[in-house]
Amino acid sequence: MEKMSADAELLNFIYQNSQMGVETLNQIIPMVENEELKKQLKSQLKEYLEIHKEARELLNHHGYDEKGISAFEKIMTYLMIDMKTLMDQSSSHIAQMLIQGSNMGIIDAIKKINRYEKEAEKDIVSLMKRLLKTEENNVEQLKKAL
Repeated sequence: MEKMSADAELLNFIYQNSQMGVETLNQIIPMVENEELKKQLKSQLKEYLEIHKEARELLNHHGYDEKGISAFEKIMTYLMIDMKTLMDQSSSHIAQMLIQGSNMGIIDAIKKINRYEKEAEKDIVSLMKRLLKTEENNVEQLKKAL
């Protein structure tokens, strides 16, 4: 794989993954009644926003177009969250849903790092590892709400 596509692939993954985190948390935070959990989620949202902004800046700096998540993916995410939270709005259930999402992000992130680490720019790999760490930290924080 040529270097340019490794960089673009990783950056777009980071961009989309952090966008999904932002979209999901923006939808869930208003539903959360537990103040401790709400505080945690706002802190996670802030981190996703920072990573998203940095990914967009790196994409533009390297001359790539950012590819966000599609309207279809957003709608599917909203429907999934709405259906699940309508049935159960407990902190434990919300934490469980978010842990499942973060675990998928962790698996994808590790695969991407393993695949592109040697080819992609150091700053891009470093941002990817920051996203991975964020997802892992989110899971650890959310376990307390189960």
